[in-house]
Amino acid sequence: MEYTAHMSSRAVAASTLWQFASQITMAALSIVAVKFVAIGLTKELAGIYNSSYGYLQLFGILADFGLYAVAVREVAKAKDKERTLGALIVLRAVILFLSLGSAIVFVWVLPQWRGTPLPMGVLLASLVPALTLLAGIIRTVFQVRYALQYVFVAEVTQRIISTGIIVAIVLMGTRESADVSVLYAMLLAGGAGAVILLAISLIAGNRLMRIRPVFDRLLIGDLLKKAAPFGVAYLFLALYRQFDLTLIALLRPDFDLQNAYYGFVVRMSDMGFVLPTFLLNSTLPILSERDEKGEDTSSLLGKTFLIILIIGAVSGLFAALWPEALVRLMTTNAYLSTPTQAGSDTALLLIALPMFLNGIILYCFYVLLTRHVWRRLTLTLGLGAVVALVCNVMLIPQHGFVGATITSIIVHCVLTILLLPQAFREMPMRFPRAFAMQFLLFTGSLAATLWLFRPFLNTDIATVLGLGAMSVLMIGLGKAIGLEKTVL
Repeated sequence: MEYTAHMSSRAVAASTLWQFASQITMAALSIVAVKFVAIGLTKELAGIYNSSYGYLQLFGILADFGLYAVAVREVAKAKDKERTLGALIVLRAVILFLSLGSAIVFVWVLPQWRGTPLPMGVLLASLVPALTLLAGIIRTVFQVRYALQYVFVAEVTQRIISTGIIVAIVLMGTRESADVSVLYAMLLAGGAGAVILLAISLIAGNRLMRIRPVFDRLLIGDLLKKAAPFGVAYLFLALYRQFDLTLIALLRPDFDLQNAYYGFVVRMSDMGFVLPTFLLNSTLPILSERDEKGEDTSSLLGKTFLIILIIGAVSGLFAALWPEALVRLMTTNAYLSTPTQAGSDTALLLIALPMFLNGIILYCFYVLLTRHVWRRLTLTLGLGAVVALVCNVMLIPQHGFVGATITSIIVHCVLTILLLPQAFREMPMRFPRAFAMQFLLFTGSLAATLWLFRPFLNTDIATVLGLGAMSVLMIGLGKAIGLEKTVL
């Protein structure tokens, strides 16, 4: 049993490291892409660029409908894995068509956006969630086989292509262009990368498992019933986390400028929000299997929670202590705050706490998912969505994106307070004092060093060097406090 548990921990660690490597590489390429979008487009068109993807986020969550989390669990335990995967592909395609089709119809008929480039921007940008979500269901194969190296290749290649096209557009002489054709070309660049992502996923996935659509009404209906409760939960999660860009576009006449400042910060914060998801997706198959067998999961949960805390702390500390330097690196000086206008650095500073708390909320989400406690989960997230909607409607008209970040702080605090006790009751964890000391030593040392380096980050080169130095520091800190031995 100890050998199996040790191998399971190593499988989770290897799977998670591949995903982290993919996300870190993609984040680096995203920095380049965002930088060149900010250079190539006026603030108004950059706001349309961000609004197009922001609008589609909610519909993308609807299109997922909780299928990915259910897919990992169902394929992992299924006797006929290929048949289950095939039914999931059909179900994903149908929901995808309905969700994104509705998104495109709505954006063209809403009067607020008539005569703006947003409807065409959304149409072109929709290629990215459509193809990415199709590739995402195939990702289940790599997840259950713990072969995430294929995901690394597919995702990084996707980002290289899309970023390369945007860079080429700017290097051809485009600077702060007000030409909508440049905006549309940059949006299509994302679609070109997504095509490659789907192609590589299909080719590599077929090497591990036969991938084909399966039209089995009973199986599809059963999967839909299992996914539906969590699809509703994911919808509420999207409403409190990813609907603010769309609300800004609906409630502010200057939405293009507001989302120019805020949209790039949302892109930056996505990495902090997404990394805990990858860790939990790697853990879920083993956690579900052990729980169904009645085995002890407290040690695995404790290690997972420690990593979640560290990931959240790293994201939050960088956002809180280096906001100006990171925004300058990602965009241009034009996006920094002035005495009369809050800028992207203000948004990044304010969103630091939600970036930390998000991992804790997702941990609770996956624990309750494992135990099928969907009613309480849905009700709690539904409350969070209502609080977010009310606060955003009250704050955005007057305060713009600053109101959206204040809402995010309120909602994440409320959900953490409500969900964490539920998760502890359902699946107790073993979190010894040594774990708490490791967390405090790691985060305390990192925070102090970030604060000391802060005055020297006056140029992009200095920020890049600082990020490299902090990466080396975090690796050294992890080894010094024995973090590797703890999690493995």
